[in-house]
Amino acid sequence: MSVEQFSVRGRLADTGEGITGDELQLAARNHGMPMEALRYDVTPAGLHYVLVHYDIPMTNASNWRLTVDGCVEQPLSFGLTELRAMGRRTVRVTLECAGNGRATLQPRPISQPWLTEAVGTAEWTGVLLSDLLRAAGIRSDAVDVVFTGADHGVERGIEQDYQRGLTLTEAVDSGAIIAWEMNGQPLPPQHGYPLRLVVPGWYGMASVKWLRSIELIDHAFGGFQNAVAYRFRTGQDDAGAPVSRIEPRALLVPPGFPDFMSRHRFVAEGTITLEGRAWSGWAPIERVEISTDAGVTWQTVKLDAPGNDEYAWRAFTHDWDATPGEHVLTVRAYDASGREQPIEAPWNRGGFANNSAQRISVLVT
Repeated sequence: MSVEQFSVRGRLADTGEGITGDELQLAARNHGMPMEALRYDVTPAGLHYVLVHYDIPMTNASNWRLTVDGCVEQPLSFGLTELRAMGRRTVRVTLECAGNGRATLQPRPISQPWLTEAVGTAEWTGVLLSDLLRAAGIRSDAVDVVFTGADHGVERGIEQDYQRGLTLTEAVDSGAIIAWEMNGQPLPPQHGYPLRLVVPGWYGMASVKWLRSIELIDHAFGGFQNAVAYRFRTGQDDAGAPVSRIEPRALLVPPGFPDFMSRHRFVAEGTITLEGRAWSGWAPIERVEISTDAGVTWQTVKLDAPGNDEYAWRAFTHDWDATPGEHVLTVRAYDASGREQPIEAPWNRGGFANNSAQRISVLVT
């Protein structure tokens, strides 16, 4: 197979094939958020999910420069002191990896084997991307904006810097920020120290870490991470549609206590307050439903009052009269755009945006 063919196709697990050594290595390097951390309005930095495509680069805030060039009136270069002088904005944003849920698909795409834990909500502080672009002067021939990080590696046979592109409209109107703080502290190394992009509402692949350059170009960006990697493909020769905004999802805090290996849950009978979070990158969450009988019947849960942060998750609770026996808890979310979380999401070769409804097995004693 040629490099070009492999770079487009990736690989699917054979029938009955377990997690590979390569996938286990990825799972050891990256980490998800423990489901019990859904109790936090803002995820502590050490519990927030992490995905690093290549290596965490060695960086130094004192000599870091961010360039803005290409189709601009005046190319600019910023150090952190200059960026901070432009103003300071803090936004609370739920980020989710596009591959969240991949490991449950059949056939399984070979990659980072996420279940449902690749998510977290943080407060990001920085300067608006749109302010930087306007400071440089956007030329009339600008079409796309390309963001380049300091991490470098090989992916499916292609050597590259990690790069993502947004259309000019998306870049200006998304509310994206160039962040230097996470939860009031300097960015941790694994989260992009000293600078990263945060694009509210979009899957995490858009929020380039260790950001070192922003380039406006006069054509559509055709880099690997846009044109090849993050696409919804159902067949080997399918060009696919781009992965962009986060699909609606609800997750429960697992109730009771777990079995060490299986994570099967145990609770005592009686009234139990179930709690969780729901989010969508398309529109605010409007409704969440829960089933305690494996999806046979559904009830609407109580949503917390909406906050001021449009792209942060929303808490919900539900009082469950838990009776002895085995139960399967399931939740699903609906947003204001009319999108709803499916019981089973459609399959795709990359395993992206698998927002199939969560299922938690519980033994009530």
